[in-house]
Amino acid sequence: MYECDLKAMHADKWIFGYGSLIWNPGFNYIKKYPAVIQGWVRRFWQGSTDHRGVPEAPGRVVTLELQEHGVCWGMAYKVASADVENVINSLNIREQGGYSLKKLKLLKSVKSKNGVIGMIYIGKPDNPNYLGPEKSEKIAEQVINARGASGPNAQYVYRLADALRNIGAEDPHVFEIERMVKDIEKA
Repeated sequence: MYECDLKAMHADKWIFGYGSLIWNPGFNYIKKYPAVIQGWVRRFWQGSTDHRGVPEAPGRVVTLELQEHGVCWGMAYKVASADVENVINSLNIREQGGYSLKKLKLLKSVKSKNGVIGMIYIGKPDNPNYLGPEKSEKIAEQVINARGASGPNAQYVYRLADALRNIGAEDPHVFEIERMVKDIEKA
C-alpha cells in the first residue's frame, strides 16, 4: 500500500534515498544532493527476501525508526515531472518487500530550516518483512549468512557505509554493523 497520491504527479518531485538508493538510484533525475531528515534514524531492521536474502534466510537492509533528535543522511533526487510516474512505479516494484511511500521534509544540512518535501520509502513494523531490533552481533551474523538476487548482504552493508562516508555522513549504527561484518569475515 503506497500512501502518496500518485495522481498528483504533475510537477517535479524529490525522492530521498537512505539505503541502496544513495549509490544506485536506478532512475533518471535532474539533480541530486546530500540531504538529511530529522527525527529519524537508519536501522538494519528490515528483512530482505528478494534482493539481499531469500525467504528461508532473509538479509537485513535498512529502514527508518522515529527517534527524537535523530538525524538520517541520504541522497535527495529531483525527478522531472514527465518521469515521476514511471520512477515511482519502478520504485514500487523495487521496494515491494514491505516498504510504504511517505512524504517527509528534506533538508540540505542539519542546521537548515527550509527544505523541500520529498517522497521516501519506509519499512514500518507492521509489514511482513520487518525483523525489528536485534543486537548488533546478531545482525552482523545474519548479514554474513544472507545472499539474494542482488548479491551478498555484506556487500550491501559495505556499499552503504562507503556511500555515507562519500557524502560526509556519520551513522554509528551502520559503521558498527560494517565493522562487525568485517570482523566475522576475517575470523
